[in-house]
Amino acid sequence: MNNKLERITIDEAVCNGKPVIRGFRMTVKTVLEYLAAGESIENILAAYPFLEEDDIKACIEFAAKTVDGEHFSLTAA
Repeated sequence: MNNKLERITIDEAVCNGKPVIRGFRMTVKTVLEYLAAGESIENILAAYPFLEEDDIKACIEFAAKTVDGEHFSLTAA
């Protein structure tokens, strides 16, 4: 995946349409909450082996763009 944001998907059938990582039932919000609580990327990856480092970076990029008010479209997985 060239663009990290392609890792973030929204599908009404998955987590009620909340942004998730690659269609998994892991929300962007959950990853951001772990990071905000001081959890390291390494610990998150160890706890959720299906995640990749670029998934976590995509969550951070998604949050930054959202806070900045940028709008972009995401496709369902």
